[in-house]
Amino acid sequence: MLYKRSSALFVKAEKVIPGGVNSPVRAFKAVGGTPIFAKSAKGAYVYDEDNRRYIDYINSWGPMILGHAFEPVVNAVIEKTKLGTSFGMPTEIETKIAELAVSMVPNIDKIRFVNSGTEACMSAVRLARGYTSKDKIIKFSGCYHGHSDAFLIQAGSGAVTFGSPNSPGVTSGTAKDTLLAAYNDLENVKALFEANKNEIACVILEPVAGNMGCIPPKEGFLEGLRALCDEHNALLVFDEVMTGFRLAKGGAQELFNIKADIVCFGKVVGGGLPVGAFASRNEIMNHLAPLGAVYQAGTLSGNPLAMAAGLAMLLELSTDEAIYKRLEEKTAYLHKGIEDVLVKHHIVHTINRIGSMISVHFSDNSVQDFDSATKGNNDTFKKFFHGMLEQGVYIAPSAFETWFISDALTYEDLDETIKAVEKVAVNL
Repeated sequence: MLYKRSSALFVKAEKVIPGGVNSPVRAFKAVGGTPIFAKSAKGAYVYDEDNRRYIDYINSWGPMILGHAFEPVVNAVIEKTKLGTSFGMPTEIETKIAELAVSMVPNIDKIRFVNSGTEACMSAVRLARGYTSKDKIIKFSGCYHGHSDAFLIQAGSGAVTFGSPNSPGVTSGTAKDTLLAAYNDLENVKALFEANKNEIACVILEPVAGNMGCIPPKEGFLEGLRALCDEHNALLVFDEVMTGFRLAKGGAQELFNIKADIVCFGKVVGGGLPVGAFASRNEIMNHLAPLGAVYQAGTLSGNPLAMAAGLAMLLELSTDEAIYKRLEEKTAYLHKGIEDVLVKHHIVHTINRIGSMISVHFSDNSVQDFDSATKGNNDTFKKFFHGMLEQGVYIAPSAFETWFISDALTYEDLDETIKAVEKVAVNL
């Protein structure tokens, strides 16, 4: 049995942790089988409790952009730990990473650090509502902004209906203020604005979706959202928890040359530790407590260990002029290699890619929103996932998640991955 110790550990975990996991996607429910328990990781590889090595394409769901156990990050955390792990008081390092982040990202003057991407997005929406004195928000089907009540919403029967709760525990009162739109569908968003005049505080979206696979915005989509928000005095909120500091130094704002009003960060900015952040211009951020009336707080926000990890990561990304070019080239190389194999074996597929994000959809349609993402062959994906796992390649255990490329991956690793696809494709 390949996963003997992982299987035994999962049985023990199920007795004391709901579903045996602390985040649902880890449970392998979408693909079947027993989750792999990680033991260690270094560079491009993760090792499980059965001492099997995997080439890693989830990279802790994004933050390991330079690879696991990146030495400057590890050393920064170790040295900071020796001085104390938490104070509940301001520290100099919070200002240092804030100054660096503000210098790297366009259109922001101030940044507030929190503990997760969920917290960042939740706080950004509260700030948008407080700033505009409006209640409703527009989010997009398939865009995930964490598990805050306002985001766990599905569509009603019509294009301009109120949302309804997508999880027990989310009240209808919360749901009525969240309007759901189709990603990459500007006309849908226009209709929502027209049906809810002077009521919408903000539009929040992943500028590149990563939770229905990797789905880039259509040409003109982000520009259209910017224009609609300006027309209706609403704020445009970019959830860059995945894309921030990954697609470019300045994230999606820089890549697409679009100004967002509030930007949310996570993943990379924590260097692998639990960190989130949200940022904006002075006129908006000054509405936040203690300067303004919009309240947000966190005892462990700006934790020195997390700040040390994030600062080390951002310093590396800000000084390595070739990092994003290398990442894009490696992702393009992998894309071509996988595509060549799947075409050779006549396997229906679509591959989406941008920067260092990529996803393989077993569908013959273009994948540009949640509906088209769901039309993929999930049975084929399950076989593909488990086949790649057996070949020592770890991809996300869900057809609706992007792969993340790290700079630690060598071209030998990419070739090994392509050879694994070749072996697996025979049985798809």
